[in-house]
Amino acid sequence: MRGLMIQGTSSDAGKSYLVTALCRIFADKGYQVAPFKSQNMSNNSYVTLYGEEIGRAQGVQSEAARQIANVHMNPILLKPRKDTKSEVVLHGKVYKSYSGMDYGKEFTLTKGMEAVRKSLAYLDEHYDMIVIEGAGSPAEVNLNDREIVNMRIAQAADVDVILVTDIDRGGSFASLIGTIELVFEHRHRIKGVIFNKFRGDIRLLQDGLDWFEAYTHIPVIGVIPYMQDIHIETEDAQSHPLVFRNPKQVNLNDQKEKPLDIGIIHMERVSNNTDIEPFMYEPDCRLRIIRTPEDFQNPHAIIIPGTKSTIDDLLSLKANGLFDKIIEFQQEGGQIFGLCGGFQILGQHIFDAHASDHDHVKAIDGLGLLPIDTIFHDQKIVKQIQGRVIAPTLKAHTIDVKGYEIHLGETQYLEGASALIELDDYRFDGCVSSDGHVLGSYLHHIFHNDHFRQAWLNQVRTQNGFAKQACINTTSHKEDAYDLLAQRVSESLNMDRVQKIIDKEVIRL
Repeated sequence: MRGLMIQGTSSDAGKSYLVTALCRIFADKGYQVAPFKSQNMSNNSYVTLYGEEIGRAQGVQSEAARQIANVHMNPILLKPRKDTKSEVVLHGKVYKSYSGMDYGKEFTLTKGMEAVRKSLAYLDEHYDMIVIEGAGSPAEVNLNDREIVNMRIAQAADVDVILVTDIDRGGSFASLIGTIELVFEHRHRIKGVIFNKFRGDIRLLQDGLDWFEAYTHIPVIGVIPYMQDIHIETEDAQSHPLVFRNPKQVNLNDQKEKPLDIGIIHMERVSNNTDIEPFMYEPDCRLRIIRTPEDFQNPHAIIIPGTKSTIDDLLSLKANGLFDKIIEFQQEGGQIFGLCGGFQILGQHIFDAHASDHDHVKAIDGLGLLPIDTIFHDQKIVKQIQGRVIAPTLKAHTIDVKGYEIHLGETQYLEGASALIELDDYRFDGCVSSDGHVLGSYLHHIFHNDHFRQAWLNQVRTQNGFAKQACINTTSHKEDAYDLLAQRVSESLNMDRVQKIIDKEVIRL
């Protein structure tokens, strides 16, 4: 198979970003290139054209490669339900839930590797090149007998490996040497290393690079600078997007900035957190996480994001006091938007007779801010959808929206309910309160629809005395980010050596 694999010395070393960059670099060279990750663990998923779930990172990487995402780019997706149990999504469809121990014993080397080989064969037949992303570290010796994400995949695809390390963490030389020693019989596949997230004068690092090459006889492919000005979506279990990892806390007494303060209600089991990311492109918006009643302060609007367990997170909101603060905020005329599980929480009641969402709670009261009830069933709805906004408060002009559904619950309208969106499949989605201040939708990525986000934000701005803003084109921002990432990585790496690794040419130091 023609391609290469990016493995890391740890989680969050930069594997996803590097694969994204290489996908755009080789797409620009005219290759039909496919990203691949055999097994991903994330509650932030991407829905393909055929209503199948894959890891969000592979969806993003396919965009960078200018390809349409498909299930063979990520045949196995693990969606954690509890600390010791995950839902297995196999070739885009829910297969079964396993504990960590049972998954390793019963699935990985049988059904799992069968799926991986099937997908590798598909990608080999339909693309010129494959760029594979590993997971965590290949040096986890306690997992090597059953791992299907690192060296076993490199062997199955018969590709060589570039190892990337996060130098900003410190200890990168030790991490590299230790990893190389612990991959044992697979060491010959490591054909180069990359130092990622470097700050400072590269000349101060050169002696270390020279020593590394002399000691290991493995070439340094390049040193990538720490890039804080480029944001690409991620969904690694150890890597949250900027708004969740490093929220900008807002000083509401700062009269100089006077930001539009958007509070994001913290959900312990948050899913599809990239739904919130487009707000980072709005120049007058500041996002912050609200974890406790003390954090609440005086936001101009709040968003309740999606969750992998609606009932568990609703119980958490009741326990930590945020449940009452949200109701108080609404009573004072505050603007609230609920996404997927957050939409369900805004309703009157949630029923779970079949224990689809929670093992013990069969019924629970929601916030009571929208006239809806949600009933959980066993069958998950997963599909791309599109439609148009019909809520009178947002319908100054026709606003078309598109996104995707991923949820178990079926939400029913109660007396007096008004839908937010009319879908192209003759269903209705979402709900809006009579005063237009409380809205909810199942539509993941609804805020990626620029005109919808503009309409909702301008409603918030108007209510709070801010000037309306023009529409921000996030698609162009995203494409610019892919191009800039590819440019920076290309300038930082020895791309001739990368090409030789792909072509399996011998590299001599």
